[in-house]
Amino acid sequence: MPNYYFREMWTPLRLFGIRFYRDDQDRLWIKKGKQRRKLVRKDDNETMET
Repeated sequence: MPNYYFREMWTPLRLFGIRFYRDDQDRLWIKKGKQRRKLVRKDDNETMET
């Protein structure tokens, strides 16, 4: 499994235990309570067909 460096983004949802993170490749991740982080959205570059 690759290693990612995350930085947390502050949102008002943090008060309810929902946190958002950005990784090295500027992808958005979500963490709800004590669950694992899940990838929310990929970059447009990764979703486009070649």
